[in-house]
Amino acid sequence: QVQLVESGGGLVQPGGSLTLSCAASGRTDSIYAMGWYRQAPGKQRELVATIRTGGSTNYADSAKGRFTISRDNAKNTVYLQMNSLKPEDTAVYYCAGYSAFVTYWGQGTQVTVSS
Repeated sequence: QVQLVESGGGLVQPGGSLTLSCAASGRTDSIYAMGWYRQAPGKQRELVATIRTGGSTNYADSAKGRFTISRDNAKNTVYLQMNSLKPEDTAVYYCAGYSAFVTYWGQGTQVTVSS
């Protein structure tokens, strides 16, 4: 089993920045990639960014140029640096850990972009 705990959400003004963290514990050696997803009210959960163990990254078009995913393997932690935030970035952000047969999910952290 893998446990994922997100932190760092909050209220930020448009144009501001926020960094989310996701700390993994348990059988982290089974995880080959991690990702960030988000779900806005009334919408489906959507992929934001992923990062593989080797460091390769992938971003949704909405995140390219504004968000950066990174990881600290020693701390088993993945980060999502979000810049130039827009009201449409408001959502619950979830961390995901991918293993061969199971995708693990965190509990989510709320990000609200509003003036």
